Amino acid sequence: MSLHSDASEDLSRSSTDMGLLPPINFADDKYPYCIVWTPIPVLTWFFPFIGHMGIAMSNGVIRDFAGPYFVSEDNMGFGRPTRYLRLHPANAFGGSQNWDESVIKASATYGARMHNLFCDNCHSHVGMALALMRYKEYSNWNMVVLAFWMFFRGKYIGLRGVIKTWLPFLIIFTICALVAVYSKWTI
Repeated sequence: MSLHSDASEDLSRSSTDMGLLPPINFADDKYPYCIVWTPIPVLTWFFPFIGHMGIAMSNGVIRDFAGPYFVSEDNMGFGRPTRYLRLHPANAFGGSQNWDESVIKASATYGARMHNLFCDNCHSHVGMALALMRYKEYSNWNMVVLAFWMFFRGKYIGLRGVIKTWLPFLIIFTICALVAVYSKWTI
């Protein structure tokens, strides 16, 4: 490839690929180029690191593998996101265009699959999208990597996100601690 074609290729890049990302619209749940997460009732109450995950396209529309043979669009299976992880399309092979194509391909694949809580689930759907776009030149994205990444690097939507994620766990933990302390005093 010549220097001239490299220069023209750089000039034709979208502003998104060059660093400017569209804003997140929290009110309308639009998270361009983000992985989003929401608690799963009862399961997250006991294990706050386990939840439901989706990936948003360049226009902010969230896609998530919500159940057997079903990938929802713009309506997450367990409610509004409480956490998000902002990614950059410049880290995806092919930039913005390949980002959307990869999310669409992963959604088509998972729309024809049976959902399994333990091995082929919403995290796997997001992992496939990231693998297809070779995000950060990595193609082995999986649910464990994504769960840790979201748990340690994800940002909360706001106070609502923190409360929805942690309050049920803290209530259960407090009740268990009080029962344990009370049981110890009465023995």
